[in-house]
Amino acid sequence: MSTLSRDEVARVAALARIDLRPEELDRLAGELVVIVDAIAEVSAVATPDIPATSHPLPLSNVFRDDVPVAPLDVDDVMAAAPASEDGRFLVPQILGEDS
Repeated sequence: MSTLSRDEVARVAALARIDLRPEELDRLAGELVVIVDAIAEVSAVATPDIPATSHPLPLSNVFRDDVPVAPLDVDDVMAAAPASEDGRFLVPQILGEDS
């Protein structure tokens, strides 16, 4: 059985920018130990002769056929946009860089 300290949980929470109360840190440390142990158990069973699977049942493609259609008219699209400039969508600047 592995152990995760409260400090390790706090460090990961800080990296993820998640603010946790002290009682949440204690609770999550216990819950994460259960998850880590379950992963270790699965890893111990996995061997090279067992193929990896992403889903227990075989899946088939359920998408429709890709049929080309006429594109939308740029003027109609820009008319429906909240803001546009030179035939492009105009969005607020988020990086703080000068344009």
